[in-house]
Amino acid sequence: MKVRKAVVVAAGLGTRMLPATRVIPKEILPVVDRPAIQVVVEEAIAAGIEEIVIVVAPGRSLVLDHFAPVPGLERHLEERGKRELLAQVRATAAMARITRAEQAEPFGLGHAVLQARAAVGDEPFAVILPDDIFDSDPPCLRQLIDVAEAREAPVVALMRVAPQDLSKYGIVEGSPAGPRLMRLNGMVEKPEPAKAPSDFAIVGRYVLTPEIFGLLAAGKPGAGGEIQLTDGLLELCRRRPLYGYEFTGTRYDLGDRLGFVTAQIGFGLKRPELADRLRAYLKTVISA
Repeated sequence: MKVRKAVVVAAGLGTRMLPATRVIPKEILPVVDRPAIQVVVEEAIAAGIEEIVIVVAPGRSLVLDHFAPVPGLERHLEERGKRELLAQVRATAAMARITRAEQAEPFGLGHAVLQARAAVGDEPFAVILPDDIFDSDPPCLRQLIDVAEAREAPVVALMRVAPQDLSKYGIVEGSPAGPRLMRLNGMVEKPEPAKAPSDFAIVGRYVLTPEIFGLLAAGKPGAGGEIQLTDGLLELCRRRPLYGYEFTGTRYDLGDRLGFVTAQIGFGLKRPELADRLRAYLKTVISA
């Protein structure tokens, strides 16, 4: 089992971050100075992905435009001798082999993944939700790919969550299958804390096998007429082994205002040119 392709779902409306996302797709919002979409594409490349399919909504081309050449900007930087910035701009355009898929209507995450079926074909693939940004070494996606390739099976990223947050996530049920690894036999979407089968939540990285497309296509829409990826995963785990892996590292939820702010701090502290000044500023705020 070799995972070469990834699907990045960038078709959401970004309602949790309004008004910032009224015009600008949430995937373009920055993590320090890199748009979220670039951060996750860089993760995919570092994980060994060769082809990336970005699923977008109609008319939301900015996400794809970010990876296109910008001749005017390149010329401007070259004329002014800003070679380091020029190299960064050109590197972004040459970053990966990227194709487009379109989700015409917001019919759920499962429906968005289904739109990439033709581009993915009949091979295993990763799914990346750019709301979720990971600071981990090796990359979170690489951790999942290692499990998937070793087990010859699909796997999802897991994270322990506090009781009060269980109703925000898809929560899994399963049994231990190795270090940090569970074999899944069920999952519940946003359960009440008292009814949650565990405290392990699925977060935005998946490695799936192509049979998920048939399950999503055959699935019945749920609440709001949406096709949920969770329903497809639940059916998948009835048919073959499906694993959950508790990744190592830190996850930031960019669709949450606090998560967005803490991501700026967390990634800012990793930048040598910013870390000392940012740390000093944080001390003044804390002591005030």
